Amino acid sequence: LAAEGYRELVFTGIEISSWGRELKDGSSLIDLIEAGCQAAPACRIRLGSLEPRIITEDFVERLSRIPAICPHFHLSLQSGCDETLERMNRRYRSGEYRERCELLREVYGNPALTTDVIVGFPQESEEEFQKSYDFVDGIHFYETHIFKYSRRQGTKAAAMDGQLTEAEKARRSEKMIEMHHRHASDYEKSMIGKELEVLIEEEYTNDGRTWYLGHSREYIKTAVPKSENYGVNDIIRVKAERFLEEHIMTGEVVK
Repeated sequence: LAAEGYRELVFTGIEISSWGRELKDGSSLIDLIEAGCQAAPACRIRLGSLEPRIITEDFVERLSRIPAICPHFHLSLQSGCDETLERMNRRYRSGEYRERCELLREVYGNPALTTDVIVGFPQESEEEFQKSYDFVDGIHFYETHIFKYSRRQGTKAAAMDGQLTEAEKARRSEKMIEMHHRHASDYEKSMIGKELEVLIEEEYTNDGRTWYLGHSREYIKTAVPKSENYGVNDIIRVKAERFLEEHIMTGEVVK
Protein backbone atom coordinates (compact mmCIF):
# COMPACT_ATOMS: atom_id res chain seq x y z
CA LEU A 1 0.00 0.00 0.00
CA ALA A 2 2.81 2.40 0.83
CA ALA A 3 4.49 1.63 -2.49
CA GLU A 4 1.24 2.50 -4.26
CA GLY A 5 1.27 5.94 -2.66
CA TYR A 6 -1.05 5.65 0.32
CA ARG A 7 -0.08 8.07 3.10
CA GLU A 8 -2.22 6.75 5.96
CA LEU A 9 -2.99 3.18 6.95
CA VAL A 10 -5.90 2.27 9.23
CA PHE A 11 -5.66 -0.91 11.28
CA THR A 12 -9.27 -1.98 11.60
CA GLY A 13 -11.52 -5.02 11.91
CA ILE A 14 -14.40 -6.41 13.93
CA GLU A 15 -12.21 -6.76 17.05
CA ILE A 16 -8.60 -5.84 16.39
CA SER A 17 -7.67 -6.02 20.09
CA SER A 18 -7.83 -9.85 19.82
CA TRP A 19 -5.28 -10.00 17.00
CA GLY A 20 -2.59 -12.62 17.65
CA ARG A 21 -4.51 -14.87 20.03
CA GLU A 22 -4.93 -17.60 17.43
CA LEU A 23 -1.17 -17.68 16.82
CA LYS A 24 -0.56 -18.93 20.37
CA ASP A 25 3.02 -17.58 20.34
CA GLY A 26 2.53 -14.53 22.56
CA SER A 27 1.98 -12.14 19.66
CA SER A 28 -0.47 -9.28 20.18
CA LEU A 29 -1.76 -6.21 18.38
CA ILE A 30 1.20 -4.04 19.39
CA ASP A 31 3.56 -6.47 17.61
CA LEU A 32 1.50 -6.15 14.43
CA ILE A 33 1.48 -2.34 14.71
CA GLU A 34 5.26 -2.20 15.16
CA ALA A 35 5.78 -4.50 12.17
CA GLY A 36 3.41 -2.44 10.04
CA CYS A 37 5.22 0.77 10.87
CA GLN A 38 8.57 -0.80 10.00
CA ALA A 39 7.17 -2.00 6.67
CA ALA A 40 5.67 1.39 5.80
CA PRO A 41 7.79 4.03 7.60
CA ALA A 42 6.48 6.89 5.43
CA CYS A 43 2.83 6.27 6.35
CA ARG A 44 1.02 7.52 9.38
CA ILE A 45 -0.97 4.86 11.24
CA ARG A 46 -4.49 5.17 12.63
CA LEU A 47 -6.09 2.51 14.81
CA GLY A 48 -9.67 1.33 14.54
CA SER A 49 -11.96 0.54 17.46
CA LEU A 50 -10.12 -0.79 20.52
CA GLU A 51 -11.39 -2.72 23.50
CA PRO A 52 -10.50 -0.94 26.77
CA ARG A 53 -8.66 -4.01 28.10
CA ILE A 54 -5.84 -3.61 25.56
CA ILE A 55 -4.90 -0.15 26.87
CA THR A 56 -2.23 -1.26 29.35
CA GLU A 57 0.90 0.59 30.46
CA ASP A 58 3.06 -1.68 28.29
CA PHE A 59 0.84 -1.25 25.23
CA VAL A 60 0.73 2.54 25.51
CA GLU A 61 4.45 2.83 26.30
CA ARG A 62 5.38 0.83 23.19
CA LEU A 63 2.82 2.72 21.12
CA SER A 64 4.26 6.07 22.25
CA ARG A 65 7.64 5.13 20.75
CA ILE A 66 6.08 4.98 17.26
CA PRO A 67 6.01 8.52 15.77
CA ALA A 68 3.66 7.45 12.97
CA ILE A 69 0.79 6.65 15.33
CA CYS A 70 -2.05 9.18 15.14
CA PRO A 71 -3.13 10.39 18.61
CA HIS A 72 -6.73 9.36 17.95
CA PHE A 73 -8.12 6.44 19.94
CA HIS A 74 -11.60 5.02 19.59
CA LEU A 75 -12.50 3.00 22.70
CA SER A 76 -15.80 1.14 22.69
CA LEU A 77 -17.95 2.09 25.69
CA GLN A 78 -21.66 1.40 24.95
CA SER A 79 -22.72 2.62 28.41
CA GLY A 80 -21.21 4.51 31.31
CA CYS A 81 -23.51 2.71 33.77
CA ASP A 82 -22.16 -0.49 35.33
CA GLU A 83 -25.61 -2.04 35.73
CA THR A 84 -26.28 -1.60 32.03
CA LEU A 85 -22.83 -2.93 31.10
CA GLU A 86 -23.64 -6.02 33.18
CA ARG A 87 -26.85 -6.63 31.23
CA MET A 88 -24.94 -6.08 27.99
CA ASN A 89 -22.48 -8.79 29.09
CA ARG A 90 -19.55 -6.41 28.71
CA ARG A 91 -16.34 -7.49 30.42
CA TYR A 92 -15.27 -4.06 31.69
CA ARG A 93 -16.77 -1.50 34.05
CA SER A 94 -16.82 2.28 34.00
CA GLY A 95 -13.98 2.68 36.52
CA GLU A 96 -11.65 0.52 34.46
CA TYR A 97 -12.64 2.38 31.31
CA ARG A 98 -11.89 5.75 32.92
CA GLU A 99 -8.44 4.52 33.97
CA ARG A 100 -7.65 3.59 30.35
CA CYS A 101 -8.62 7.07 29.16
CA GLU A 102 -6.50 8.68 31.87
CA LEU A 103 -3.51 6.51 30.85
CA LEU A 104 -3.78 7.64 27.23
CA ARG A 105 -3.97 11.28 28.29
CA GLU A 106 -1.05 10.85 30.66
CA VAL A 107 1.14 9.66 27.79
CA TYR A 108 -0.26 11.64 24.83
CA GLY A 109 -1.35 14.87 26.52
CA ASN A 110 -4.43 15.81 24.55
CA PRO A 111 -5.30 12.89 22.24
CA ALA A 112 -8.63 12.68 20.45
CA LEU A 113 -10.68 10.12 22.37
CA THR A 114 -13.82 8.89 20.60
CA THR A 115 -16.41 6.29 21.54
CA ASP A 116 -19.75 4.58 20.87
CA VAL A 117 -22.74 4.76 23.21
CA ILE A 118 -26.04 2.88 23.07
CA VAL A 119 -29.10 4.49 24.65
CA GLY A 120 -32.33 2.75 25.51
CA PHE A 121 -30.93 -0.74 26.14
CA PRO A 122 -33.63 -2.98 27.66
CA GLN A 123 -34.41 -2.12 31.31
CA GLU A 124 -32.28 1.05 31.21
CA SER A 125 -33.97 3.23 33.81
CA GLU A 126 -33.88 7.01 33.81
CA GLU A 127 -31.36 6.82 36.67
CA GLU A 128 -29.14 4.44 34.71
CA PHE A 129 -29.31 6.62 31.63
CA GLN A 130 -28.29 9.61 33.74
CA LYS A 131 -25.32 7.63 35.13
CA SER A 132 -24.22 6.88 31.58
CA TYR A 133 -24.76 10.49 30.51
CA ASP A 134 -22.76 11.86 33.45
CA PHE A 135 -19.93 9.40 32.82
CA VAL A 136 -19.65 10.36 29.14
CA ASP A 137 -19.87 14.04 30.06
CA GLY A 138 -17.04 13.61 32.57
CA ILE A 139 -14.67 11.89 30.13
CA HIS A 140 -15.00 14.73 27.55
CA PHE A 141 -14.69 12.64 24.40
CA TYR A 142 -13.90 14.40 21.14
CA GLU A 143 -16.62 12.45 19.36
CA THR A 144 -19.39 10.27 20.75
CA HIS A 145 -21.28 8.13 18.25
CA ILE A 146 -24.81 7.64 19.60
CA PHE A 147 -26.95 4.63 18.72
CA LYS A 148 -30.52 3.94 19.78
CA TYR A 149 -30.90 0.34 20.86
CA SER A 150 -32.40 -1.68 18.01
CA ARG A 151 -34.22 -4.90 18.82
CA ARG A 152 -32.86 -7.82 16.82
CA GLN A 153 -34.68 -11.13 16.88
CA GLY A 154 -32.65 -14.06 18.18
CA THR A 155 -30.52 -12.01 20.58
CA LYS A 156 -30.78 -12.26 24.35
CA ALA A 157 -31.52 -8.54 24.58
CA ALA A 158 -34.50 -8.87 22.25
CA ALA A 159 -36.15 -11.29 24.68
CA MET A 160 -35.57 -9.12 27.76
CA ASP A 161 -38.41 -7.47 29.61
CA GLY A 162 -38.36 -3.69 29.89
CA GLN A 163 -38.10 -2.70 26.24
CA LEU A 164 -38.20 1.09 25.93
CA THR A 165 -40.41 3.02 23.54
CA GLU A 166 -38.95 4.56 20.39
CA ALA A 167 -39.96 7.98 21.69
CA GLU A 168 -37.98 7.51 24.90
CA LYS A 169 -34.92 6.21 23.04
CA ALA A 170 -35.11 9.22 20.73
CA ARG A 171 -35.27 11.63 23.68
CA ARG A 172 -32.20 10.10 25.27
CA SER A 173 -30.36 10.02 21.96
CA GLU A 174 -31.03 13.72 21.34
CA LYS A 175 -29.70 14.60 24.78
CA MET A 176 -26.49 12.64 24.16
CA ILE A 177 -26.07 14.13 20.68
CA GLU A 178 -26.30 17.66 22.10
CA MET A 179 -23.49 16.77 24.49
CA HIS A 180 -21.42 15.30 21.65
CA HIS A 181 -21.57 18.55 19.65
CA ARG A 182 -20.57 20.56 22.73
CA HIS A 183 -17.57 18.35 23.48
CA ALA A 184 -16.50 18.16 19.83
CA SER A 185 -16.52 21.94 19.62
CA ASP A 186 -14.54 22.24 22.87
CA TYR A 187 -11.84 19.87 21.63
CA GLU A 188 -11.55 21.60 18.27
CA LYS A 189 -11.29 25.00 19.97
CA SER A 190 -8.42 23.63 22.08
CA MET A 191 -6.45 23.25 18.83
CA ILE A 192 -6.66 26.91 17.82
CA GLY A 193 -3.16 28.36 17.67
CA LYS A 194 -1.56 24.92 17.30
CA GLU A 195 -0.07 23.30 14.22
CA LEU A 196 -2.01 20.40 12.74
CA GLU A 197 -0.53 17.80 10.41
CA VAL A 198 -3.18 17.39 7.72
CA LEU A 199 -3.49 14.76 5.00
CA ILE A 200 -5.33 16.36 2.05
CA GLU A 201 -8.02 13.99 0.81
CA GLU A 202 -10.35 15.87 -1.55
CA GLU A 203 -11.49 19.16 -3.02
CA TYR A 204 -14.28 20.97 -1.23
CA THR A 205 -16.45 23.95 -2.12
CA ASN A 206 -17.58 26.48 0.45
CA ASP A 207 -19.47 29.65 -0.47
CA GLY A 208 -18.32 29.39 -4.08
CA ARG A 209 -14.65 28.97 -3.21
CA THR A 210 -12.63 25.77 -3.74
CA TRP A 211 -10.65 24.37 -0.83
CA TYR A 212 -8.66 21.25 -0.09
CA LEU A 213 -10.13 19.20 2.77
CA GLY A 214 -8.45 16.56 4.89
CA HIS A 215 -8.01 15.23 8.40
CA SER A 216 -5.40 16.02 11.00
CA ARG A 217 -3.68 13.29 12.99
CA GLU A 218 -6.37 13.88 15.63
CA TYR A 219 -9.02 13.32 12.93
CA ILE A 220 -10.12 16.94 12.88
CA LYS A 221 -11.49 18.04 9.51
CA THR A 222 -9.28 20.84 8.22
CA ALA A 223 -9.60 22.92 5.05
CA VAL A 224 -7.03 25.08 3.24
CA PRO A 225 -7.39 27.19 0.09
CA LYS A 226 -6.68 25.27 -3.11
CA SER A 227 -3.15 25.98 -4.28
CA GLU A 228 -0.56 24.78 -6.76
CA ASN A 229 1.87 24.37 -3.85
CA TYR A 230 0.12 21.27 -2.52
CA GLY A 231 -2.64 18.87 -3.54
CA VAL A 232 -4.62 15.74 -2.80
CA ASN A 233 -2.57 13.10 -0.94
CA ASP A 234 -0.02 15.63 0.31
CA ILE A 235 0.62 16.00 4.03
CA ILE A 236 0.92 19.64 5.09
CA ARG A 237 1.13 21.55 8.36
CA VAL A 238 -1.61 24.03 9.15
CA LYS A 239 -1.71 26.54 11.99
CA ALA A 240 -5.33 26.31 13.15
CA GLU A 241 -6.84 29.79 13.38
CA ARG A 242 -10.62 29.60 13.01
CA PHE A 243 -13.61 27.55 11.84
CA LEU A 244 -14.54 27.59 8.17
CA GLU A 245 -17.85 26.08 9.26
CA GLU A 246 -19.00 23.91 12.13
CA HIS A 247 -16.44 21.15 12.81
CA ILE A 248 -14.18 22.22 9.91
CA MET A 249 -11.07 24.18 10.88
CA THR A 250 -8.86 26.31 8.71
CA GLY A 251 -5.76 28.37 9.05
CA GLU A 252 -2.42 29.29 7.51
CA VAL A 253 -0.33 26.63 5.77
CA VAL A 254 3.03 26.51 7.53
CA LYS A 255 5.99 26.63 5.16
